[in-house]
Amino acid sequence: MSKDEETLIKDALSKEDVNEEVKEAKSEIDAAEDDDEGVTGDFEVTKEEMSIIRAELACEFPEDYTYLSDAYVKSVASKPYSKDPSIRRPIEYTMEKLTHVMEWREEVGAPEMETLIHLVNGSEYSDEAKENPEKLVKAKLLAVSLNNASLYWHGFTKEGKPVLWIRCGRKSWYPNVEAEVNALILIADAGIKCMPEGVTDFVVISDSNSPPPPVPSFLINVLKALVRGYPDRLNMLLTAPVGSIIQFVMNLLMPLMPGRLAGKFLLKDMDNATEIMKDMLMNGEEDIPTFLGGTADHDQYYPDEYYAKNQGEGSLKFDYFGMIERLKEQAKIWEEKFGTKEEAEE
Repeated sequence: MSKDEETLIKDALSKEDVNEEVKEAKSEIDAAEDDDEGVTGDFEVTKEEMSIIRAELACEFPEDYTYLSDAYVKSVASKPYSKDPSIRRPIEYTMEKLTHVMEWREEVGAPEMETLIHLVNGSEYSDEAKENPEKLVKAKLLAVSLNNASLYWHGFTKEGKPVLWIRCGRKSWYPNVEAEVNALILIADAGIKCMPEGVTDFVVISDSNSPPPPVPSFLINVLKALVRGYPDRLNMLLTAPVGSIIQFVMNLLMPLMPGRLAGKFLLKDMDNATEIMKDMLMNGEEDIPTFLGGTADHDQYYPDEYYAKNQGEGSLKFDYFGMIERLKEQAKIWEEKFGTKEEAEE
Protein backbone atom coordinates (compact mmCIF):
# COMPACT_ATOMS: atom_id res chain seq x y z
CA MET A 1 0.00 0.00 0.00
CA SER A 2 1.37 3.41 -0.96
CA LYS A 3 1.48 6.24 1.57
CA ASP A 4 -1.13 8.14 -0.46
CA GLU A 5 -3.55 5.19 -0.39
CA GLU A 6 -2.95 4.67 3.32
CA THR A 7 -3.75 8.34 3.95
CA LEU A 8 -6.96 8.16 1.89
CA ILE A 9 -8.20 5.13 3.80
CA LYS A 10 -7.37 6.64 7.19
CA ASP A 11 -9.19 9.84 6.20
CA ALA A 12 -12.27 7.84 5.15
CA LEU A 13 -12.37 6.07 8.48
CA SER A 14 -11.84 9.22 10.52
CA LYS A 15 -14.47 11.39 8.83
CA GLU A 16 -17.44 9.17 9.65
CA ASP A 17 -18.62 7.08 12.54
CA VAL A 18 -18.07 4.00 10.44
CA ASN A 19 -18.46 1.43 13.21
CA GLU A 20 -21.90 2.70 14.18
CA GLU A 21 -23.05 2.85 10.57
CA VAL A 22 -21.77 -0.67 9.91
CA LYS A 23 -23.64 -1.94 12.99
CA GLU A 24 -26.91 -0.35 11.85
CA ALA A 25 -26.46 -1.65 8.31
CA LYS A 26 -25.79 -5.17 9.57
CA SER A 27 -29.11 -5.19 11.45
CA GLU A 28 -31.02 -3.88 8.44
CA ILE A 29 -29.40 -6.32 6.00
CA ASP A 30 -29.89 -9.29 8.34
CA ALA A 31 -33.59 -8.42 8.65
CA ALA A 32 -33.96 -8.24 4.86
CA GLU A 33 -31.82 -11.27 4.02
CA ASP A 34 -33.48 -14.02 2.01
CA ASP A 35 -32.57 -17.40 3.48
CA ASP A 36 -32.58 -19.02 0.05
CA GLU A 37 -31.41 -16.19 -2.20
CA GLY A 38 -29.46 -17.54 -5.12
CA VAL A 39 -31.12 -20.95 -5.05
CA THR A 40 -32.52 -21.96 -8.42
CA GLY A 41 -36.14 -22.99 -8.28
CA ASP A 42 -37.53 -25.70 -10.51
CA PHE A 43 -41.07 -25.98 -9.18
CA GLU A 44 -44.03 -25.30 -11.43
CA VAL A 45 -45.96 -22.05 -11.10
CA THR A 46 -49.35 -22.20 -12.81
CA LYS A 47 -50.89 -19.44 -14.92
CA GLU A 48 -53.61 -19.09 -12.31
CA GLU A 49 -51.05 -18.57 -9.56
CA MET A 50 -49.18 -16.01 -11.66
CA SER A 51 -52.49 -14.19 -12.23
CA ILE A 52 -53.16 -14.08 -8.49
CA ILE A 53 -49.70 -12.67 -7.76
CA ARG A 54 -49.98 -10.13 -10.56
CA ALA A 55 -53.43 -8.99 -9.42
CA GLU A 56 -52.27 -8.48 -5.83
CA LEU A 57 -49.22 -6.50 -6.93
CA ALA A 58 -51.37 -4.33 -9.22
CA CYS A 59 -53.76 -3.67 -6.35
CA GLU A 60 -51.05 -2.77 -3.83
CA PHE A 61 -48.67 -0.93 -6.17
CA PRO A 62 -50.77 0.33 -9.11
CA GLU A 63 -48.14 2.77 -10.42
CA ASP A 64 -45.11 0.47 -10.26
CA TYR A 65 -46.26 -3.18 -10.46
CA THR A 66 -45.21 -3.59 -14.10
CA TYR A 67 -41.59 -3.07 -13.02
CA LEU A 68 -41.47 -6.75 -12.05
CA SER A 69 -41.41 -8.92 -15.17
CA ASP A 70 -43.27 -12.23 -15.35
CA ALA A 71 -39.91 -13.99 -15.56
CA TYR A 72 -38.70 -12.40 -12.33
CA VAL A 73 -41.97 -13.04 -10.48
CA LYS A 74 -41.87 -16.67 -11.61
CA SER A 75 -38.22 -17.02 -10.58
CA VAL A 76 -39.15 -15.88 -7.07
CA ALA A 77 -42.31 -17.98 -6.86
CA SER A 78 -40.70 -21.19 -8.15
CA LYS A 79 -37.99 -21.39 -5.50
CA PRO A 80 -37.85 -24.10 -2.82
CA TYR A 81 -39.35 -23.09 0.53
CA SER A 82 -36.58 -22.27 3.03
CA LYS A 83 -38.45 -24.06 5.85
CA ASP A 84 -38.96 -27.17 3.75
CA PRO A 85 -36.86 -27.35 0.54
CA SER A 86 -38.86 -30.36 -0.68
CA ILE A 87 -41.79 -28.09 -1.52
CA ARG A 88 -42.23 -24.84 -3.38
CA ARG A 89 -42.65 -21.53 -1.64
CA PRO A 90 -46.26 -20.84 -0.67
CA ILE A 91 -47.87 -18.04 -2.66
CA GLU A 92 -48.18 -16.01 0.55
CA TYR A 93 -44.43 -16.28 1.13
CA THR A 94 -43.70 -15.21 -2.44
CA MET A 95 -46.01 -12.22 -2.05
CA GLU A 96 -44.19 -11.24 1.13
CA LYS A 97 -40.83 -11.26 -0.70
CA LEU A 98 -42.11 -9.27 -3.66
CA THR A 99 -43.95 -6.83 -1.41
CA HIS A 100 -40.74 -6.09 0.48
CA VAL A 101 -39.06 -5.15 -2.80
CA MET A 102 -41.93 -2.91 -3.85
CA GLU A 103 -42.16 -1.25 -0.45
CA TRP A 104 -38.45 -0.47 -0.60
CA ARG A 105 -38.97 1.09 -4.03
CA GLU A 106 -41.70 3.32 -2.62
CA GLU A 107 -39.51 4.21 0.36
CA VAL A 108 -36.58 5.43 -1.78
CA GLY A 109 -38.71 6.95 -4.54
CA ALA A 110 -37.48 4.58 -7.25
CA PRO A 111 -40.56 4.97 -9.50
CA GLU A 112 -40.00 8.73 -9.83
CA MET A 113 -36.29 8.62 -10.74
CA GLU A 114 -36.83 8.75 -14.49
CA THR A 115 -39.13 11.78 -14.12
CA LEU A 116 -36.15 13.57 -12.57
CA ILE A 117 -34.13 12.88 -15.72
CA HIS A 118 -36.82 14.38 -17.93
CA LEU A 119 -36.99 17.41 -15.62
CA VAL A 120 -33.24 18.08 -15.54
CA ASN A 121 -32.93 17.54 -19.29
CA GLY A 122 -35.39 20.36 -19.90
CA SER A 123 -35.22 24.05 -19.17
CA GLU A 124 -35.03 25.11 -15.54
CA TYR A 125 -37.44 27.87 -16.52
CA SER A 126 -40.18 25.46 -17.58
CA ASP A 127 -43.47 25.53 -15.69
CA GLU A 128 -42.76 22.14 -14.13
CA ALA A 129 -39.33 23.24 -12.91
CA LYS A 130 -40.65 26.50 -11.46
CA GLU A 131 -43.53 24.72 -9.74
CA ASN A 132 -41.27 22.04 -8.21
CA PRO A 133 -38.09 23.76 -6.98
CA GLU A 134 -37.19 20.97 -4.51
CA LYS A 135 -37.65 18.33 -7.20
CA LEU A 136 -35.45 20.37 -9.55
CA VAL A 137 -32.67 20.51 -6.97
CA LYS A 138 -32.87 16.72 -6.54
CA ALA A 139 -32.81 16.30 -10.32
CA LYS A 140 -29.75 18.54 -10.69
CA LEU A 141 -27.86 16.56 -8.05
CA LEU A 142 -28.79 13.37 -9.88
CA ALA A 143 -27.42 14.82 -13.13
CA VAL A 144 -24.14 15.69 -11.39
CA SER A 145 -23.78 12.04 -10.33
CA LEU A 146 -24.52 10.80 -13.85
CA ASN A 147 -22.53 13.30 -15.88
CA ASN A 148 -19.12 11.78 -15.13
CA ALA A 149 -20.26 8.62 -16.98
CA SER A 150 -18.82 6.38 -14.30
CA LEU A 151 -21.83 4.02 -14.43
CA TYR A 152 -23.64 2.79 -17.54
CA TRP A 153 -25.03 -0.24 -19.37
CA HIS A 154 -23.37 -1.44 -22.54
CA GLY A 155 -23.71 -4.85 -24.18
CA PHE A 156 -24.69 -8.31 -23.02
CA THR A 157 -23.16 -11.57 -21.99
CA LYS A 158 -23.56 -14.73 -24.04
CA GLU A 159 -26.39 -15.67 -21.67
CA GLY A 160 -28.28 -12.45 -22.39
CA LYS A 161 -27.44 -10.66 -19.15
CA PRO A 162 -26.92 -6.89 -19.56
CA VAL A 163 -23.51 -5.62 -18.49
CA LEU A 164 -23.21 -2.68 -16.10
CA TRP A 165 -19.83 -0.98 -16.35
CA ILE A 166 -18.32 0.95 -13.42
CA ARG A 167 -15.36 3.25 -14.08
CA CYS A 168 -13.96 4.01 -10.65
CA GLY A 169 -11.44 6.53 -11.89
CA ARG A 170 -14.28 8.82 -12.96
CA LYS A 171 -16.07 8.76 -9.59
CA SER A 172 -16.20 11.95 -7.55
CA TRP A 173 -13.87 12.30 -4.57
CA TYR A 174 -16.58 14.12 -2.64
CA PRO A 175 -19.89 12.59 -3.73
CA ASN A 176 -23.39 13.46 -2.62
CA VAL A 177 -24.28 10.04 -1.18
CA GLU A 178 -28.04 10.31 -1.70
CA ALA A 179 -27.63 11.45 -5.32
CA GLU A 180 -25.12 8.67 -6.04
CA VAL A 181 -27.50 6.03 -4.71
CA ASN A 182 -30.36 7.57 -6.70
CA ALA A 183 -28.21 7.38 -9.84
CA LEU A 184 -27.55 3.71 -9.16
CA ILE A 185 -31.28 3.02 -8.73
CA LEU A 186 -32.12 4.89 -11.94
CA ILE A 187 -29.47 3.07 -13.97
CA ALA A 188 -30.25 -0.35 -12.46
CA ASP A 189 -33.95 0.00 -13.27
CA ALA A 190 -33.21 1.09 -16.84
CA GLY A 191 -31.12 -2.02 -17.46
CA ILE A 192 -33.68 -4.34 -15.87
CA LYS A 193 -36.41 -2.97 -18.14
CA CYS A 194 -34.25 -3.72 -21.21
CA MET A 195 -33.54 -7.37 -20.35
CA PRO A 196 -34.39 -9.93 -23.04
CA GLU A 197 -37.41 -12.10 -22.33
CA GLY A 198 -36.69 -14.65 -19.63
CA VAL A 199 -33.57 -12.92 -18.29
CA THR A 200 -33.80 -11.69 -14.69
CA ASP A 201 -30.25 -10.83 -13.59
CA PHE A 202 -27.26 -8.77 -14.69
CA VAL A 203 -23.46 -8.65 -14.58
CA VAL A 204 -21.27 -5.83 -13.28
CA ILE A 205 -17.71 -5.21 -14.51
CA SER A 206 -15.70 -2.63 -12.59
CA ASP A 207 -12.56 -0.92 -13.82
CA SER A 208 -10.87 -0.35 -10.48
CA ASN A 209 -7.89 1.64 -11.73
CA SER A 210 -7.40 4.86 -9.75
CA PRO A 211 -10.47 4.66 -7.50
CA PRO A 212 -11.39 7.71 -5.40
CA PRO A 213 -11.09 7.68 -1.62
CA PRO A 214 -13.59 5.23 -0.13
CA VAL A 215 -16.81 6.74 1.25
CA PRO A 216 -18.17 4.18 3.74
CA SER A 217 -21.68 5.65 3.91
CA PHE A 218 -22.06 5.39 0.12
CA LEU A 219 -20.71 1.84 0.00
CA ILE A 220 -23.01 0.71 2.79
CA ASN A 221 -26.06 2.34 1.18
CA VAL A 222 -25.28 0.64 -2.14
CA LEU A 223 -25.10 -2.73 -0.41
CA LYS A 224 -28.39 -2.11 1.38
CA ALA A 225 -30.02 -1.19 -1.93
CA LEU A 226 -28.71 -4.36 -3.54
CA VAL A 227 -30.02 -6.58 -0.74
CA ARG A 228 -33.39 -4.89 -0.20
CA GLY A 229 -34.25 -3.62 -3.67
CA TYR A 230 -32.53 -6.02 -6.06
CA PRO A 231 -32.53 -9.53 -4.53
CA ASP A 232 -31.34 -12.17 -6.99
CA ARG A 233 -30.58 -9.52 -9.60
CA LEU A 234 -26.76 -9.58 -9.40
CA ASN A 235 -25.31 -12.58 -11.21
CA MET A 236 -21.66 -11.56 -10.82
CA LEU A 237 -19.47 -8.55 -10.10
CA LEU A 238 -16.00 -8.67 -11.63
CA THR A 239 -13.49 -6.06 -10.52
CA ALA A 240 -9.89 -5.56 -11.66
CA PRO A 241 -7.21 -4.70 -10.83
CA VAL A 242 -7.38 -5.08 -7.05
CA GLY A 243 -5.44 -2.42 -5.18
CA SER A 244 -5.41 -1.38 -1.54
CA ILE A 245 -8.52 0.81 -1.76
CA ILE A 246 -10.58 -1.96 -3.37
CA GLN A 247 -9.35 -4.37 -0.70
CA PHE A 248 -10.46 -1.88 1.95
CA VAL A 249 -13.89 -1.64 0.32
CA MET A 250 -14.34 -5.41 0.27
CA ASN A 251 -13.09 -5.80 3.84
CA LEU A 252 -15.72 -3.27 4.88
CA LEU A 253 -18.59 -4.85 2.93
CA MET A 254 -17.91 -8.59 3.13
CA PRO A 255 -18.95 -8.99 6.80
CA LEU A 256 -22.26 -7.31 5.95
CA MET A 257 -23.08 -9.46 2.92
CA PRO A 258 -25.36 -12.47 2.89
CA GLY A 259 -23.19 -15.52 2.14
CA ARG A 260 -24.49 -16.23 -1.36
CA LEU A 261 -24.11 -12.58 -2.38
CA ALA A 262 -20.48 -12.50 -1.24
CA GLY A 263 -19.75 -15.44 -3.52
CA LYS A 264 -20.77 -13.38 -6.55
CA PHE A 265 -17.89 -10.89 -6.14
CA LEU A 266 -14.78 -11.74 -8.15
CA LEU A 267 -11.61 -9.76 -7.41
CA LYS A 268 -9.05 -10.50 -10.14
CA ASP A 269 -5.83 -9.29 -11.67
CA MET A 270 -6.02 -7.99 -15.24
CA ASP A 271 -4.89 -11.23 -16.91
CA ASN A 272 -7.55 -13.33 -15.17
CA ALA A 273 -10.21 -10.67 -15.67
CA THR A 274 -9.45 -10.57 -19.40
CA GLU A 275 -9.93 -14.33 -19.74
CA ILE A 276 -13.24 -14.14 -17.86
CA MET A 277 -14.48 -11.32 -20.11
CA LYS A 278 -13.45 -13.21 -23.27
CA ASP A 279 -15.53 -16.20 -22.20
CA MET A 280 -18.48 -14.19 -20.88
CA LEU A 281 -19.14 -11.21 -23.16
CA MET A 282 -21.45 -11.67 -26.16
CA ASN A 283 -18.75 -11.03 -28.78
CA GLY A 284 -15.88 -12.26 -26.67
CA GLU A 285 -12.63 -10.31 -26.90
CA GLU A 286 -14.20 -7.74 -29.26
CA ASP A 287 -16.38 -6.46 -26.39
CA ILE A 288 -13.53 -5.76 -23.95
CA PRO A 289 -13.27 -1.95 -23.65
CA THR A 290 -10.13 0.06 -24.20
CA PHE A 291 -9.90 1.07 -20.53
CA LEU A 292 -9.51 -2.61 -19.65
CA GLY A 293 -6.97 -3.35 -22.38
CA GLY A 294 -9.37 -4.20 -25.20
CA THR A 295 -10.47 -2.48 -28.41
CA ALA A 296 -14.13 -1.57 -27.80
CA ASP A 297 -14.45 2.22 -27.58
CA HIS A 298 -17.02 3.16 -24.94
CA ASP A 299 -15.87 6.77 -24.87
CA GLN A 300 -17.63 7.54 -28.13
CA TYR A 301 -20.90 7.04 -26.24
CA TYR A 302 -19.84 7.84 -22.68
CA PRO A 303 -17.01 10.40 -22.83
CA ASP A 304 -15.31 12.03 -19.91
CA GLU A 305 -17.55 14.82 -18.59
CA TYR A 306 -15.16 17.48 -19.91
CA TYR A 307 -15.90 16.38 -23.49
CA ALA A 308 -19.62 15.69 -23.02
CA LYS A 309 -22.28 18.04 -24.34
CA ASN A 310 -25.60 18.88 -22.77
CA GLN A 311 -28.29 16.51 -23.99
CA GLY A 312 -31.12 19.03 -23.82
CA GLU A 313 -31.78 22.49 -22.43
CA GLY A 314 -30.89 21.45 -18.88
CA SER A 315 -27.72 20.32 -17.12
CA LEU A 316 -27.79 16.63 -18.12
CA LYS A 317 -24.69 15.64 -20.12
CA PHE A 318 -24.88 11.87 -19.66
CA ASP A 319 -26.57 10.21 -22.64
CA TYR A 320 -29.21 8.37 -20.60
CA PHE A 321 -31.78 8.02 -23.38
CA GLY A 322 -29.16 6.99 -25.92
CA MET A 323 -27.93 4.33 -23.49
CA ILE A 324 -31.42 2.84 -23.32
CA GLU A 325 -31.86 2.84 -27.09
CA ARG A 326 -28.47 1.19 -27.61
CA LEU A 327 -29.23 -1.43 -24.97
CA LYS A 328 -32.55 -2.26 -26.66
CA GLU A 329 -30.79 -2.62 -30.00
CA GLN A 330 -28.09 -4.81 -28.44
CA ALA A 331 -30.83 -6.96 -26.86
CA LYS A 332 -32.33 -7.53 -30.33
CA ILE A 333 -28.91 -8.49 -31.68
CA TRP A 334 -28.45 -10.96 -28.82
CA GLU A 335 -31.87 -12.52 -29.48
CA GLU A 336 -31.06 -12.88 -33.18
CA LYS A 337 -27.71 -14.48 -32.36
CA PHE A 338 -28.67 -16.73 -29.46
CA GLY A 339 -32.48 -17.00 -29.51
CA THR A 340 -34.27 -17.36 -26.19
CA LYS A 341 -32.66 -17.53 -22.76
CA GLU A 342 -33.34 -21.26 -22.69
CA GLU A 343 -31.67 -21.78 -26.08
CA ALA A 344 -28.62 -19.74 -24.99
CA GLU A 345 -28.18 -21.98 -21.94
CA GLU A 346 -28.23 -25.21 -23.97
